[in-house]
Amino acid sequence: MLNVSRSGYYKWKVRPESDRERQHKEWTKQVKEIYDQSRNLYGSPKITSKLHQQGVDISQRTVTRIMKEQQWRSKTVRKYKASL
Repeated sequence: MLNVSRSGYYKWKVRPESDRERQHKEWTKQVKEIYDQSRNLYGSPKITSKLHQQGVDISQRTVTRIMKEQQWRSKTVRKYKASL
């Protein structure tokens, strides 16, 4: 069904997690924390700047990709306008 050998599948299944996968999970966790703290208001530019303030070296493009993978979108808030 997957067109892979049985031995190849089981070898892949027990393979340890790579450094890149570990780093990606850590970044995802950090982005989620900031996203939740902002009450889902911050987008990738603000989240990136907050991570940079914390000393995390990550690009805005990476934050954007993480947010798209997780289907997190920033909320747009309209300014209050008093009606006359």
